[in-house]
Amino acid sequence: MALVELQLPETRQPLPCDVASFLADVDARIDCFMRSHPTWGSGFVPSNFETVYHALQAISESNLTTGRHLCEWGSGFGVVAMLAEMVGFRSCGIEIDQDLVDEARDLAGEFALEAEFIHGSFIPRGSESCAEEAYADNDAGVVWLVTETDDAYEELGLEPDDFDIVFAYPWPGEEDVIDRLFDRCASDGALLLTYGQCNSVRLQRKRSKRLRSV
Repeated sequence: MALVELQLPETRQPLPCDVASFLADVDARIDCFMRSHPTWGSGFVPSNFETVYHALQAISESNLTTGRHLCEWGSGFGVVAMLAEMVGFRSCGIEIDQDLVDEARDLAGEFALEAEFIHGSFIPRGSESCAEEAYADNDAGVVWLVTETDDAYEELGLEPDDFDIVFAYPWPGEEDVIDRLFDRCASDGALLLTYGQCNSVRLQRKRSKRLRSV
């Protein structure tokens, strides 16, 4: 793969009041959602949004992206896409579960945010085999990513390589699947921000195999 890891600058400033208020509302909404959907169990596990916010803020302030268009793969409540908008990105999210798409749209509407949320799979048409091969190579016991659904990119009127940064929160064992999909679909210079274990984030840039420098 042609992904190069980047070091994020440290930016641990206190959260702005509007962001803190937004995240407090998010916590309440997620708690309410989980109580009203007890059968989900561990099916929805949010990232630490404060950590992701600081990462997005650092990326924005450091001008690391080639442009300002972000897509959240598997967007859930759409919180990351909305946080990205708060730091200056033009954002959207793709989510397979319609209930979560509805929640994200309601949340964005309440806070007058323009992030767009689409029901469907973030795996582009023609890339299904890439995901399948990555799962096979990892000997994954459970396959979470779904491809047999609406074409989200068609509804957005965009292609995967139109985005300057992609955020994803892979399930354990799916990190390589996400990396391979991004490497296959993203444009040269695009960034992949992923949330991982132990409240950490990872930032990678796709570079042409002909280029050696970051």
